[in-house]
Amino acid sequence: MSSYSVQPLNLTGQAVEPGAAQPAAQTRPGRRVLVSSVSSDSHTWNLVFLQLLLEEMGHEVTNIGSCVPDELLIEECRRVRPDLVVISSVNGHGALDGTRAVRRLREQPDLRDLPVVIGGKLGVQGADAGSYGPELLAAGFDAVFEDAAGIAEFRRYVDRPARPELLTSGAR
Repeated sequence: MSSYSVQPLNLTGQAVEPGAAQPAAQTRPGRRVLVSSVSSDSHTWNLVFLQLLLEEMGHEVTNIGSCVPDELLIEECRRVRPDLVVISSVNGHGALDGTRAVRRLREQPDLRDLPVVIGGKLGVQGADAGSYGPELLAAGFDAVFEDAAGIAEFRRYVDRPARPELLTSGAR
C-alpha cells in the first residue's frame, strides 16, 4: 500500500506548511453568504471556488448550486437570510438570466434591500460585447464583477465592513 502526502494550498496558491501559524482571524464577524448560479448555468466549479474563497475569508456560505430557478433563489434567500447573495455565471447568460432573477428578488418586499452581486462571464460575446455593468446595476444588482476584472475587486468588496456603494468593475 502506498501513501502519498499532499501539501495543502490556500486559495492564493501558496503552500501551507504543517504546524505553520494560521492567518489572523478577522476583526469583524463573517457574513452569511448565499452562493448561486443563474438558472441556465450548469457549471459548479465556479461555485465551489467561490464557496472556498468566501469561507477562507471567514464567511459562512450556503451554496445552492447550479441551474437555480428564480423561485428557488427567492425561497433560499428567505430560508437562509443571508447578508449577501453572490450569483456566478460561466456560460455567458449571466446578464440575461441575472437581470430577470434580481428583478424577481427586488419585487419581494422582504428581500428588496438584500445586497446581491453578480460576476463571471455575463455575455456570450465576452469582451467584444462591452460592459454589462450599467444594465445589471439598473436591474437591481449592488455590484457587478465582470470576468476580465479577476477576483481581487470582489474580495475587496466582500471585505468592506458596511454595505458599500453601488459599483461596477471591469468597465470597458
